[in-house]
Amino acid sequence: MAQGKTVGLLLMAAGAIILIIAGLFIASGMASGQLQASGAVLGLALFGILPLLILGGAGFYLYRQGQAEAGLMADVRRKQRILGLIQAQGQASLDGLMLELKLTREQITADIADLVQQGLFTGYIDWKKLTFYSSDAAKVGSATCPNCGGTRETAGKGVIACPYCGATLFIPAN
Repeated sequence: MAQGKTVGLLLMAAGAIILIIAGLFIASGMASGQLQASGAVLGLALFGILPLLILGGAGFYLYRQGQAEAGLMADVRRKQRILGLIQAQGQASLDGLMLELKLTREQITADIADLVQQGLFTGYIDWKKLTFYSSDAAKVGSATCPNCGGTRETAGKGVIACPYCGATLFIPAN
């Protein structure tokens, strides 16, 4: 998972080590009198700074990409956990999810909306009980509310509120 970060750190370290070795080699040449100042500057630029820029730049890029990938994977794992907690028992309280995952109400509902949009979750939330219910897509997509049984207009796919009980129905797009 953290391969990009690891490779990035290794490339940055390699660039720094090459710069140090080139600097030491050039310093020893200058100290012994075998190297003039112009040669030292050229050697330092070609064999020290240029590798540092190339390796360090590539390393920094890979490190940042690895961090971004790690963040995306954390989001995926969090959404998998929410989905698993709801589907394991067919329901989960919003308070319980908030406590277990250390997330806010807005974060959980946004994650549920993302799961619905991706077609991974169907169900509804009863706002009076503050409980998410996992349901069969046919049951949630029907013209009756799975929470109160009231008849509602089928308004397409996505997130729909029941006009009678206020439950939010999550209907996946097919």
